[in-house]
Amino acid sequence: MNNSTISKDEYNKRSVWGLATSIDLFGCDGEILRSKEKINQYVIELCDLIDMKRYLDPVIVHFGDDPKVSGYSMTQLIETSLVSGHFAEGDNSVYLDIFSCKYYDQQEAVEFAKNFFKAQQVVFSVVVRGNFQ
Repeated sequence: MNNSTISKDEYNKRSVWGLATSIDLFGCDGEILRSKEKINQYVIELCDLIDMKRYLDPVIVHFGDDPKVSGYSMTQLIETSLVSGHFAEGDNSVYLDIFSCKYYDQQEAVEFAKNFFKAQQVVFSVVVRGNFQ
């Protein structure tokens, strides 16, 4: 893991619009990232964990003619924005994005993703969006 997170106090102090966390997972369990049911389970459990209210069910679609990028893609609308991801079957990697104007614990989200997909390596970044100061 390579990036720092932002605390709730800092988030509130800076009057920002939201947080965007990008999580790249490598060496994941191929059976998990090839399972629509497991991806659905992941997004529901993630939203519960970081206290995000889901809007409707996640959309999970498998596509891609190029083996390098083929796999499932997922979007989950949340009351405060969006969770999305792509699950690349060619190299068993997962690319997740969580954007919300409601604060959430980024480290908790990263650790949960790492454990859920049994990743061997994780790289993540946190971007503060709409920092008006």
